[in-house]
Amino acid sequence: MNYFPLLMNIDYKKVVIVGGGHVARQKVEALLPTKALVTVISPAVTEKLQHYINEGLVIWKEKAFVPADLDDAALIFAVTNDEEVNNAVEEAAQHWQLLSRADAKGRVDFINPAVVRHGDFVLTVSTSGASPGLTRQVKTDLEEQFGVHYAQYVSFLKEARQRILQVFTGDAKKQLLAELLDPQLLQWMEQGEKQKCEAWLQQRIGEKR
Repeated sequence: MNYFPLLMNIDYKKVVIVGGGHVARQKVEALLPTKALVTVISPAVTEKLQHYINEGLVIWKEKAFVPADLDDAALIFAVTNDEEVNNAVEEAAQHWQLLSRADAKGRVDFINPAVVRHGDFVLTVSTSGASPGLTRQVKTDLEEQFGVHYAQYVSFLKEARQRILQVFTGDAKKQLLAELLDPQLLQWMEQGEKQKCEAWLQQRIGEKR
């Protein structure tokens, strides 16, 4: 199957996770950086999930699944180890609701890629379910290659782009935006010298005025 890669805004949208085990915890942790309204449906949950529930990050309905649990859900995860329950979730899901079954035995509208996230800088990798092991391996490689300094780097690029667009047009704008990718800027960020990036930008903007 050829999946369509997509970064989706799910802030304030209802997400239902049916299951309370290890996979459910993984799904919750993937959703935590967003403002999604996450509800877990399960008679029991892991200790880590209980922590997120106690912190108010997740709503837990301590019960068996019923179709009404999916009302108004934008995303649905069926992640129990009981095929009959997963089947029931699939049967209850409407055509407009996106469903993912961890057992991959039925309807799978989407899969979660492995994510490397540093602020607004997001990298994803997937083998479309063919080899989770390779996916994890590549994610580890990416985490080593693209460190936490990319959060500040991308934040600087975002601010710098906005400042340039407010002042410049045409060829001058294109040239300045291209110059933002000067490798020296990334090196300064990696070395913790953000002030040098700001001085660089001030100089370039002054030269172009």
